Amino acid sequence: MSTSNVVAPPQTTGPQQTRAGVKKNRRAQGRWALYLILPTLILLAIVIGYPVVSAIIMSFQKDAGLDPATGLFVQGGFAGFQNYAHWLFQQCMGPNGETISCPPGNLGSQFWNAVGVTFFFTVTTVVFETILGMWFAFIMNRTFRGRGLVRAAILVPWAIPTAVTAKLWFFIFSVAGVANAVLGAHILWTSDEWASRFAVIIADTWKTTPFMALLILAGLQIIPEEVYEAAKVDGATTWQRFWRVTMPLVKPALLVAVLFRVLDALRIYDLPAILTGGGGGTGNATTTLSILVVDQIRQGFNSASALSTITFILIFLVAFIFVRFLGTNVVRTQENQQKGAK
Repeated sequence: MSTSNVVAPPQTTGPQQTRAGVKKNRRAQGRWALYLILPTLILLAIVIGYPVVSAIIMSFQKDAGLDPATGLFVQGGFAGFQNYAHWLFQQCMGPNGETISCPPGNLGSQFWNAVGVTFFFTVTTVVFETILGMWFAFIMNRTFRGRGLVRAAILVPWAIPTAVTAKLWFFIFSVAGVANAVLGAHILWTSDEWASRFAVIIADTWKTTPFMALLILAGLQIIPEEVYEAAKVDGATTWQRFWRVTMPLVKPALLVAVLFRVLDALRIYDLPAILTGGGGGTGNATTTLSILVVDQIRQGFNSASALSTITFILIFLVAFIFVRFLGTNVVRTQENQQKGAK
C-alpha cells in the first residue's frame, strides 16, 4: 500500500493553542504576582488598615465623662453620629443633656475655622513653593561652575528637621528678632492674627521649596536637549519653548510634586504648633485640623477619632480630585505610551 494516501494527524500548534498557552502563562504570572505582593498587602492592612478601621469604630462611641442629667461619671457607650455632629454642625451637650451650639472657646466651635486656616495655608504655601521651586529647578538644571554647591545649598532647608526650623524662625520673628530689625518695624509675628499666619507661610515656604525644586528638576533632566534644538530651528522664542515644550514635558513631575506637597500641607502640625503655639491672634489664627485633633485627644479619644476620620476623608477627596481630574498619574502603561505616540 502506498504511503502517499496516509492522512497526517491534525496539527496541535495552531493559533488556538498559542492563545491558550498565552492565557495560561498570564494566569501563572498573575498568581506569582499575587504571592509576591501578598506579604506587603498584609503588612499594609496591619499598619494602615487597622488604625483607620479602629478610629472609625471609636468615632461612634461616647467619651467617658460626667452625665449632665445625673452628675455621675459614665463610661460612654454608643453615640451614633453625635461626635460627627459635634464637629460638622458645632453641636455640644447642654447642662441638662440638651443639644446646643458650642460656645466660644469650645474646640467644637473652632472646626470650620481650622478647616479654613488649613486650606489657606495649603493653597498659599503650595503656590509660592511651586513658583519658587520651578525657578530654582531651572537654575539647578543649567550647566555652570559651582552647580553642585548651589544644589547642596538649596537643599539645606529641606534637610533641617521641622522642629528645628520652627524654633529658628521663632527667634527670627521675635519682637527683637532679625525680621523686625531688617524691616525697622515692631510686628508681633507670633501673636498678631495675620502676622502669625504669614510667619507660618514664610517659614513653611523656606523649608519646603527645595522639595518642590528637587522633584521638578527630576522632570527637567529627562527632557532631551534635541527637543529644544528642534524648537530653536523652527524659530520658537524663549517663551514659546517654555510654554510649548518645557511645560507639557515637565507637567507629570510637576503635578506629582504639587500632589505630594498638598497632601503634606493639609496635615501640617509641628510648624505652627511650635512657631505660634498653635494659636496666634485670638488663640486660633494658626490652628489647623491636625492641631485641633491633638488638642481634642487631651479631652476625649472618641471625639478626636471622629475629627481624624473627617480629616482623613477631606485629604482623600483632595487626592482623588488630583488623580482623577487633574491627570496626576505617575505610572503610564506601555499601551498608553503607544497610543500617545500614534
